Amino acid sequence: MQINKVAFIGKGGVGLLYGSMIARALGNDAVEYIMDDTRFERHAGDALTVNGKPCDLTSVRASEATPADLVILTVKTTGLDQALKTMERVVGPNTLIASLCNGITSEQKIAERFGWEHTVLGICQGMDAVFLNGALTFTNAGEIRFGAAAGTDPATVAAIDGLYTRCGIAHTVERDIAHRMWAKLMLNDGINQTCMAYDGTYGSATEPGSEQRRCFVSAMRETLAVANAEGVELTEADLTQMVHLIEGIDPAGMPSMAQDRIAQRKTEVEEFALGKEDQVFFGDIDLDQLGE
Repeated sequence: MQINKVAFIGKGGVGLLYGSMIARALGNDAVEYIMDDTRFERHAGDALTVNGKPCDLTSVRASEATPADLVILTVKTTGLDQALKTMERVVGPNTLIASLCNGITSEQKIAERFGWEHTVLGICQGMDAVFLNGALTFTNAGEIRFGAAAGTDPATVAAIDGLYTRCGIAHTVERDIAHRMWAKLMLNDGINQTCMAYDGTYGSATEPGSEQRRCFVSAMRETLAVANAEGVELTEADLTQMVHLIEGIDPAGMPSMAQDRIAQRKTEVEEFALGKEDQVFFGDIDLDQLGE
């Protein structure tokens, strides 16, 4: 199938970034942002911009929405349960579903409600988008990595691949998407929490020899150990690749948790944090000794 209508659940930084790219290629009519009715009323008067230009992409009440060819979730994990309810009006029998939510659990929750046949696993990485006070700014749109779960119809992957190609969205179809998702989780665990805790940026978190860099890398090593215990072979090479990824984007940018701190929004710390209660995964490993 060819995807001609895309519904986003989530009109924040990631949703606006990729929605604007799809609209630029296919026209504004190809993109809608679906909101529950209460949220729609609350944000009806918002004046949004993308890199300084007014954003006139359409928002639609969930109660008035119709099925789309593809639904892309770009909400925070804190809003996933509500997002699944909002999706119900836009997911028809042939609707494809892609999640760009942080973490490694959103697709399982999606599939429990809508099935695996039309659902892909995925992440986005490498963008330097900052979304504050209704203004989205970015210089690097990053890339999407996605792939099939065990029950995903290969035609679903092919159709989404075709859409991203038509819209000029950098992407890779991964043969081992679980590995890539854990690598992104490792990155998020390090960069999001470090920049929030230190009020930092991508530049300060990667400054050689700094306390922030030590914290950034140490947090990633905790996730690496968990991934290995879960049977996912993350390595130091994966960790180094993630550090280089952050070193290569706008040093003045910051991840979503740091932006949440500034905007005083609820964060995704529960999705990223690893507490002492999780030491069951580690056996004799002392988390306090995991450092750069």
